[in-house]
Amino acid sequence: MKQNTILKTFVSRFLILILNFGLVIYSTNMWGSEGKGVISIVIADLTIISFFANIFVGSSVSYFASKFKTEEILPFAYIWSIIMGVLIPVALSFNHASEYSDYLMALSVVSSLLAANVNLFVGRQNIRMFNLYTVLQQLIHIVFIGIIIYIVKITSVNSYFIAQISCFGLLFLISTFQVVKNCDFKNVCLSRKIGYQLFNYGWKTQLSAFLQFLNYRLSFYFLEYFKGIISVGIFSVGVAFSEAIWTVSRSLSVVLYADVVNNKNVNEAIEKTKVSMRVSFLVTALFIVIMLLIPGQVYAAIFGKDFSQTKEIILYLSPGILSIAVSNIIGYYFAGINKLRILNIKSLVGLVFTVISSFYIIPLWGIKGACIVTSISYCLSSAVLFWRFYQITEFSIHDFILSKKEIILLWSKMMIKK
Repeated sequence: MKQNTILKTFVSRFLILILNFGLVIYSTNMWGSEGKGVISIVIADLTIISFFANIFVGSSVSYFASKFKTEEILPFAYIWSIIMGVLIPVALSFNHASEYSDYLMALSVVSSLLAANVNLFVGRQNIRMFNLYTVLQQLIHIVFIGIIIYIVKITSVNSYFIAQISCFGLLFLISTFQVVKNCDFKNVCLSRKIGYQLFNYGWKTQLSAFLQFLNYRLSFYFLEYFKGIISVGIFSVGVAFSEAIWTVSRSLSVVLYADVVNNKNVNEAIEKTKVSMRVSFLVTALFIVIMLLIPGQVYAAIFGKDFSQTKEIILYLSPGILSIAVSNIIGYYFAGINKLRILNIKSLVGLVFTVISSFYIIPLWGIKGACIVTSISYCLSSAVLFWRFYQITEFSIHDFILSKKEIILLWSKMMIKK
C-alpha cells in the first residue's frame, strides 16, 4: 500500500466520524427522537436506491477505471444515475408513502452522480481526492444546515434534506470539473461491450451489498412497523455509535481494494489482507471497550433522555460489530479479485436469518430484540467469509495479532510522507 495512505484515509474517516456525531447530536436535540427517526428512514431509503444506482456508479467504476477511458465509463454512470434516481423513488412511493419523497428523489440523483466521480478517484488510486470528498460531504452538509436554519429560517427537519441536496450538488459540480478537464470529448461513447462489462461486474457487487444492507437496516423497518418511528430514532443512535467503530475497517478496506485491483501478485495481496485484518480486529476491539466503559448517563446527557439505552444497544451489537470489522477486509479482497459469488452467499445467509427471526424477536423484545437479531446476523455472514478465505490460505491465530516487527513497519509506513 502507498506510504502514508492508510494514515490519511484513517484521519479522513475519523474526521467524518466526528462531524457525523456532531450532526447526530444536533439532530436529536433539534428534532427529537421522532425527527431522528424520519431522517434515519429517508437515509435508509436513499441507501436502497443507491444500490441500484451503484450498478454503474459504484465499484464497477473503480474496478474498470484502470482498464477503460474515463470518457467510456462516465456516460453510463451519469445516465444510469438519473434514471435510477427518478424511477426507484417513484416505485418506493407506492408502498412506502412519505411526504419527503421529493427530497428523496433529488438526493438520489445528485448523490449517485457524485458517487460516480468519487469512485473514479478510487479506481485511479487517487485516495487523497477520495478522502477529501468524503470529508467535504459531511462538512459542507453541516455548513448548509446552519445557513438554512439560522439565515433562511427553515427550522423543520426539511432543512436537513435541503442542505444535503445542496451539498451533494455543489460537490458534484466541482468534482466533475476535475474529472473531465483532461478528457477528450471526441472519445465519449456508449459502447455495448463496455456497458455489458460494467453491468455484469456492478450487479454482482451490488447484489451482495444490497443484501448486506438489508442485514444492517431491515431492523429499522421492522421496528417502525411493530414499535413506531420513535423506537427507530432511539435504535439508530446506538447503531450509529456502533458502526462508527468501523472507521478503521473501512479505511483499510478502501486502500486495500484500490491496491488489489491494480496488483497482479496473489501472495502479496493475501498478506496485505491479513495485515489489514490484524489492525482492524485489534483497533475495533479497543474502541468497543472504550465505548462500553462510558456510563449510560453520558449518552443520555449528550443525546437527550430518550437515548438512555444507547450503551445497552452498543453492548448487544458489539459481537457483530467486531466480526463485520474483520470480515469487511476479506470482502474487499474478494471484490478486488472479482470473486463475487461468495459475497452474495454470505449476505444471503445473514438476510435469511434476519427476516425469519425479526418476525418473532422484535415484536417480543423491541429494540433489544433488534440488537440481538442484527448482531447474530453479522456474525453468521462474517463466518461464511472467514470459512471461504481460509479455504484458500492457512489459518493462524497470528492473523489477528500484530507482531512487534509488523507494528514498527506499519507505523513507519504511516509516518513517512510521500
